Amino acid sequence: MKTLSATAQASPNIAFIKYWGNRDSALRLPANNSISMNLDGLFTRTTVSFQPSLGVDELIINDREVTGKGLERVSGILDLVRQTAGIDLRAEVVSENNFPTGAGIASSAAAFAALALAATKAAGLQWPESAISRLARLGSGSASRSIPSGFVEWKMGTGDEDCYAVSIAPPDHWALADCVAIVATGHKSTGSTEGHALAPTSPLQAARVADAARRLDICRRAILERDFETFAGIIELDSDMMHAVMMTSQPQLFYWKPATLAVMETVRSWRKDGLQVAYTIDAGPNVHVICPQTEMAQVTAFLREVPGVMDILQAGVGGPARLG
Repeated sequence: MKTLSATAQASPNIAFIKYWGNRDSALRLPANNSISMNLDGLFTRTTVSFQPSLGVDELIINDREVTGKGLERVSGILDLVRQTAGIDLRAEVVSENNFPTGAGIASSAAAFAALALAATKAAGLQWPESAISRLARLGSGSASRSIPSGFVEWKMGTGDEDCYAVSIAPPDHWALADCVAIVATGHKSTGSTEGHALAPTSPLQAARVADAARRLDICRRAILERDFETFAGIIELDSDMMHAVMMTSQPQLFYWKPATLAVMETVRSWRKDGLQVAYTIDAGPNVHVICPQTEMAQVTAFLREVPGVMDILQAGVGGPARLG
């Protein structure tokens, strides 16, 4: 039997209304809807090759072989594809990122989105976008959001069948930029999968989830109306609420570094002075500073002056996961 192979590329995404905590950990069914933006120019490219000569699945990320839990998560996705496609071949998965891995820049989102698209294509499956989003979700919840294009909402649904992400606006709807202030490049000590499991131990999680629908409506409307002032206020509130849950979980999760807080305070100060800029932070220390693309060069220059900022990654609004 011949080798079955396909390559796909997907962007990480930055969540404006956050996903934190599951109502079903096995299926990664989230506690609330979330809204995000794909990041253009940052990507994971993954090739999946089902090969008759392989006895086990193999995973290579950025030229390094990965075993253990990382390989198990990937094999779990491949098993679902094999089962559906009726094939019994092991696969070689070769993946590379052009941005830091495991540092709160949604590397797992891009990785599992690219894996889901490449694996289904390699196996000859013709799935709609919603089904690929569902498959990506099983590897990493936020990966479901890296399948559709532009500005995306992940619907929590009632169960596995209707829990997937959809585009709410295309990339050219609103020319925003994400200037990612890198204050640490190492792998975070507690990954998002473990962190989601701790969310219910915080007394603040129930209040965060209860208020999620209100924040979603405000954020969705602000994006559709391109209302930056409203958008800035709601994404900073939502980010602060998620990190408050993390900091009050048992055990506590403190992802922030001194430079993280310095960027947050500086961004607030810039906005008071009239600059259109806002921050949001995923499960990691690095700060996503959102601004209109017309302000990107100025914001990047300003961020380089903040003590503790090591580098800046720049991204516009990205398109969908794609083949090739």
